[in-house]
Amino acid sequence: MNISDYVNPGKYEITIKQYLAIDIGGTAVKLGIVDEEGRVLSKTEQSVCFDNYETPILTTVLSAAEQFLKEQAVEPQGLAGIGVSATGQIDSRKGIVAGTCGRLPNYIGSPIKAELEAKFGLPTTVANDANCMTLGEVWVGGAKGYTDVIGVTLGTGVGGGILTGGRLLEGARGLGGELGHFRTHALDGVFCTCGASGCWERYAATTALVRGAQPRNPKWKDGRAIFESAHAGDPTILALLDDWTDEIAQGLAGMVHIFNPQLILIGGGVSAQQELLIDPIARKVRASVMPAFAEGLEIRAAQLHNDAGMVGAVYYFRQSRGEI
Repeated sequence: MNISDYVNPGKYEITIKQYLAIDIGGTAVKLGIVDEEGRVLSKTEQSVCFDNYETPILTTVLSAAEQFLKEQAVEPQGLAGIGVSATGQIDSRKGIVAGTCGRLPNYIGSPIKAELEAKFGLPTTVANDANCMTLGEVWVGGAKGYTDVIGVTLGTGVGGGILTGGRLLEGARGLGGELGHFRTHALDGVFCTCGASGCWERYAATTALVRGAQPRNPKWKDGRAIFESAHAGDPTILALLDDWTDEIAQGLAGMVHIFNPQLILIGGGVSAQQELLIDPIARKVRASVMPAFAEGLEIRAAQLHNDAGMVGAVYYFRQSRGEI
C-alpha cells in the first residue's frame, strides 16, 4: 500500500493522523511522514550545501518538501500539519531562525513557519533540533515514560534539550536549552564561535576531542578513528578520552544540581560507545553530584539516532496544539 493510501480520504478511510516532519541540519535536510504514534512511514534526505549555500537553506527545504510529497503521492490536505526541527537558535514562538553559532549564509532570519504555511496551507511549528531530539526520545525512545530529562547531543557542537515536569523548557522566546553555551571555563576558556569564551561545547563536543588528538597523530581525524585506537588500547588516546569525559561529566553535574533529572540521554554519533564513553560519564557524574541528586539518576545513550529530530518535531507540533 502506498503512503497516499493512508492519507487520501477518497480512497481509504483515515484512521490515523499523519504529519510532514522536517529536520533541517547544517549540511542536509531530512524529510519524513510520521504518524500520530511516532512511526516514521517514509523518509528521504537532501543536501542543503550542494552549492556552498548560494541557494538559501530555506529555499532548498521548501523545494525538497514539495518534491518529497510528490514522490510519496501525498496531498498536503491529507496531512494534519508540519513539524520542523531546525539547527540554530530557533524562536519557536515566531517560527524563525533567531541566530546561529556557525557559518550558515542566508539562514538567520529565515521565516520557516510562515513560508511552509504559505506553501502547503498546513499549520506548522518550528523548534530547535536538540530540543526535538529530546522530545523524540521522550515520545517513543529511551526516555519514554520519564518527566524530567536532560538530552545532550555530542558532535560538531553540543546541543541539548531539557524536559521538566513533562514539558520542554523553552524560555521566553523558545530559545532555552542551549546547553553547549553554558560557560564552564568562563575566565580562561577557549574562544567559542558564539563570541564568548569557555563555552562547554568547546570542551565537550566531539570536535574538542579531535582537536586535542590530531596534533599527537594526524590519523586521529574523527571520532571513529579515535575510538578505534582506544579499543586497541592506545594509552595516549585513552588519556585524552579520560580528560574529555571529565569535561562532559562536569558540565552535566552542574545541570543535575539545577534540574534534578531522572534521566540523562546522550546522543550523537559517538553515543554508541558504551564502555568508553557512556559508562565513564555516568560514573563521573554520579561521583560529582551530591548524594541525594545521584539517587535514582539514570544516564544512558539515546535510541532513535537519525530519526529523533523528525519524530520530536511532530511530538512538539502535537503538544503545542493540545493533541497530547
